[in-house]
Amino acid sequence: MTRPSPRRRLPALAATLLLAVATYLVAAAPPAAAAEVLLSQGKPATASSTENAAFPATAAVDGNAGTRWSSAFSDPQWIQVDLGVAATLTRVVLTWETAYARAFTVQTSTNASTWATAYSTTTGTGGTQNLTVTGTARYVRVNTTQRATQWGVSLWEFQVYGDTGTSNPPTNGQLSYAKPGTASTSQNDGACWECTPDKAFDNDPATRWATSATTGWVDPGWISVDLGATANITQVVLQWDPAYATAYQIQVSANASTWTTIYSTTTGRGFKETINASGTGRYVRMYGTARSGPYGYSLYEFRIYGTGGAPVAPPAMPPDPVFPATNLVWSDEFNGAAGSKPDGTKWTIDPGTGQNNELQYYTNNNNANMDGAGSLVIEARREAAGGREYTSHRMNTGTKFTVQYGRIEARIRVPKGNGLWPAFWMMGADFLTGRPWPYNGEIDIMEVLGRNTLEGYSTLHAPQYNGGGGYGQRYAAPGGADFSGGFHVWSAEWDSRGIRFRVDGVEVFYASKETVESTRGPWVFDHPFYLILNLAVGGDFPGPVDGTTPFPARMLVDYVRVYK
Repeated sequence: MTRPSPRRRLPALAATLLLAVATYLVAAAPPAAAAEVLLSQGKPATASSTENAAFPATAAVDGNAGTRWSSAFSDPQWIQVDLGVAATLTRVVLTWETAYARAFTVQTSTNASTWATAYSTTTGTGGTQNLTVTGTARYVRVNTTQRATQWGVSLWEFQVYGDTGTSNPPTNGQLSYAKPGTASTSQNDGACWECTPDKAFDNDPATRWATSATTGWVDPGWISVDLGATANITQVVLQWDPAYATAYQIQVSANASTWTTIYSTTTGRGFKETINASGTGRYVRMYGTARSGPYGYSLYEFRIYGTGGAPVAPPAMPPDPVFPATNLVWSDEFNGAAGSKPDGTKWTIDPGTGQNNELQYYTNNNNANMDGAGSLVIEARREAAGGREYTSHRMNTGTKFTVQYGRIEARIRVPKGNGLWPAFWMMGADFLTGRPWPYNGEIDIMEVLGRNTLEGYSTLHAPQYNGGGGYGQRYAAPGGADFSGGFHVWSAEWDSRGIRFRVDGVEVFYASKETVESTRGPWVFDHPFYLILNLAVGGDFPGPVDGTTPFPARMLVDYVRVYK
């Protein structure tokens, strides 16, 4: 029997911050560009005015949904961001505060002087607007001409997406995979288990090298790789841990003794850095001279691209599906007779207690039955078991079926009631072989809180973004529906570029791999996952049950399907 999932959830503060995020309504679906990256976060921003010092232009590009730019109370107004380099633009996402613009344009420029209009409206509705734009530009501006309120205009977030041409490394020519590494020091203890140099060259974004906590939190610090033979280096990709270098050099050597610098910076920003640099050598080294904080240096990935060397081909990845995927590869339609149990050839029952201070005990099938009308019923009851006051059910496909990439969907009707927490989600299959959460990765396709069934959540969890800091989106039910009022289809379209989450066919959140790597941390979702259904009771995220919570409470699942 699989271990209960260590699913961590949002504490109250993080939930409050998420509630500041406006409803994600899709005005124009983003293109599935392979290299689409969030370009604007942390970049210089200016504005025509600010309401006061608490609402600067930079607050709209800081990635914090709880801070905002707000203008003076007059028309017109503008806010612009300097992307730093010319980029091929794909979309702009505007998350308005209540003080939104009814009429505005999105403008682009190569010089911050001559502007072209990429989008225009006189009927803006506020909320979150996801706008398709095209063209090449370094500067992007939102120019408002009519306010919708007596106040100014205000944006929680002003996000510009596109491709700078250097965001994606080549798909072949990787020279560093499985090559021996050495470092100034390395760590291997309870705080960072097996954080040795080889982990930066294993193509596993959940493992990392780190300098020793005992002797290595000093400058300089370095890690090098032996490519096995002389190579012509064209590109280096660094995926940093939060312990990154603000100043470092990329160096090459023929003998690991005399080094030549081919790239140098004093403005390292961490996260994912893609460096186009040319050099020749058998050895390549990252030589850090200034750390971002009190800790040492740490890299999840240190990849070298070019020609020559003695490359070892990384394991082949499965091909990306073509969406909409239509080849059904696995399903459960739950068409059994009334009272029959989940199919044991497809599902493993997961009894035991939950996490996150949940109140239920998951029983071995007692709380899951077919209703005879084509649905599985997962039922939460007020009854004692396993030292808990409530029972419910959790089941997974872990030892029966796993999937990497495709469209994963379920048609579900959720219950309403304080403290109820239905979910349809996936866990990285390596959790079953000992990799701890969140290093295995978690993909929450659907979570709904019974206290507010007008909204849902889709979230990713990984080493650098998990629990209350998970990367995700709160969204309203399409068309203003109540999720508890009927069945709805939640789906995830997942490939090597990211995951698109949809409800009833409407996109509610897109997690771009490039954006996540460039702004949050490593992407740990390119490997097999298994499926999970459960109904939790109480806990940190949904809050407590009370006298109004209906028991028994029922989560109905019409089907679960996986398409390639």
